Amino acid sequence: MAGMTLASARKALEARKISAVELIGAHIGAVDSLDGRLNAFITTSFDRARVAARVADERIAKGEAGLLEGLPLGIKDLFCTEGVRTTAASNILRDFVPPYESTVTANLLKQGAVFLGKLNLDEFAMGSTNLTSAFGGVTNPWQREGSDARLVPGGSSGGSAAAVAAGLVLGATGTDTGGSIRQPAAYCGVAGVKPTYGRCSRFGVIAFASSLDQAGPMARTLEDCALMLEAMAGFDPKDSTSVDRPVPRYTEALERGVRGLKVGIPKEYRVEGMPSEIDSLWEQGIAWLREAGAEPVEVSLPHTKYGLPTYYIAALAEASSNLARYDGVRFGARVPGASLDALYEATRREGFGEEVRRRILMGTYVLSSGYYDAYYLRAQKVRTRIQHDFLAAFEKVDVLLTPTAPSAAFAWDEKPDDPVQVYLNDVFTVPASLAGAPALSLPAGLDRQGLPLGLQLIGRYFDEETLFAAGRVMEKAARFTHRPAIVAEGLA
Repeated sequence: MAGMTLASARKALEARKISAVELIGAHIGAVDSLDGRLNAFITTSFDRARVAARVADERIAKGEAGLLEGLPLGIKDLFCTEGVRTTAASNILRDFVPPYESTVTANLLKQGAVFLGKLNLDEFAMGSTNLTSAFGGVTNPWQREGSDARLVPGGSSGGSAAAVAAGLVLGATGTDTGGSIRQPAAYCGVAGVKPTYGRCSRFGVIAFASSLDQAGPMARTLEDCALMLEAMAGFDPKDSTSVDRPVPRYTEALERGVRGLKVGIPKEYRVEGMPSEIDSLWEQGIAWLREAGAEPVEVSLPHTKYGLPTYYIAALAEASSNLARYDGVRFGARVPGASLDALYEATRREGFGEEVRRRILMGTYVLSSGYYDAYYLRAQKVRTRIQHDFLAAFEKVDVLLTPTAPSAAFAWDEKPDDPVQVYLNDVFTVPASLAGAPALSLPAGLDRQGLPLGLQLIGRYFDEETLFAAGRVMEKAARFTHRPAIVAEGLA
C-alpha cells in the first residue's frame, strides 16, 4: 500500500488487489501509531469505519461501488456528523453530538467514503496555526533540517493537512474562510482546493463567517482533490447560498493542458520583504506554465492592499453574530450563574478560548453604534471593489498565479504571542476569499530548510476545471515527491 493516493487506492480496490477492510485497517493502525505525536484527530470513529469497510467490499463485489467506495477520509471537526461528536475544537461544544449530518459529509457517505474520525482545527476555525484548539495544538509532520522544533501545520484546517501529509488518511475535508484550506496545504506539502463560494453546501458546517466560509477537499494530489470535489459539491435547498449549477467531472479536466491560456501575474502580490526563495518559486511556476503553452500577463488588483483589514472587519463582525447563539441555554456547555446575565458570561468565558473571545470582541466593536458606518459598512464597500478587481482581471486572463503563503511553516513558539503577525500569514489567500473566487494550492518546492512551499492558482467563478487543468500542468512539472519526517510507514 506504499505511496497510495485516493485515485490509486480506488483502482486497487476495483481490481481486487486489496480489500476495503485491509485498507481501512492499515490506516487505523497508522492513526494509532502516529497521532499521539501529531494530535491531528479530536475524535476517532474506528468501529463505524470497520463496519463501513465491510459494506464497501460487498458493494464493490456487486458492482455497486460509489466514487469513493471504501476510501479512508478524515473530516474536519467543523462538519456535523450524525451520532459522532462534533466540537469545532471548542470547550463550549466539547460534548455536542449532532442529530443530523452536514450535506457535504452526507454526499461523501453516499459515494462510499469511510470516515476515520474528526480532525483538529483552530477553535471555530479562527486561526492560522492550529494552536487555538481547546484539544491542544497540531504538530506539522514536517521538520526543518537539523532541528527538532515543532512546526505549526497552518490553520484552521491544520489537522486535515497534517493527517493527509502523514498518511493517516488519503483525503480530508477542510473549510476555507480566508485561506484555511490553502495555507495549511502549503505548510504541509499537500494539495487543497477552495471552490467557488456556493459550490459546496454550508448546511451542517458550524459557522465562522457565513459570507466567506466554503468547504473543500485536501489530499496528496490534485487528482484526488478532483475526485473528492465531485462527490462533495452540488446544489442544496437547505443552504440559501448554494448555487444551482451542475457539478462538472473535474477529473476529466485534469489533462486538458494550458495551451492558449493567459495566466495573470498580479503585481500587487510582490510584497516587500517576501523571501527570495518564494519569489524564485513563483518565477519557476510562471516558467512551467509558459513552457506548457500558456501566456503570462501582468495584471493589477489595486485593492489587494486593503484585503487583510477588510477581511478582519467583515469576518469578525459575522463571527460576533454567529457565535451569539452559544449562550449556555439552548445547546452546548452551560456554566451556572446567579442570574441569566451571569450564566451567559460564565458560559462564554469558560467555553471560548482567548482567540475566539478576541475576535468576538473586535467583531462586536465594529458592529456597535457609532462604528458600524466607520468600519463594517466601509469594509463591505471595499470588499465590492476587491471583487470588481478580480472581475476586471478575468476579462484579460483565464487564471491568476501567486504564492500561497509568505513563508514556510514556522515553529510553535515563534509567532503565537503576536496575533497581527499571525494574521499576516493570510495576505495572499484572503483576497480570493473576499471575492468568492475559486482557488487552489499545490506543493511546488522546498525552502532552504527542507520545508514545503506552495503556489496558488485563482480562477473565474465556477471554473474550477481550468484551475485543475493548470494546476495539473504545474504538479507534473514540480514532481513534488518529498515526504515529511513523520509519516505512516508503508502508507504515505
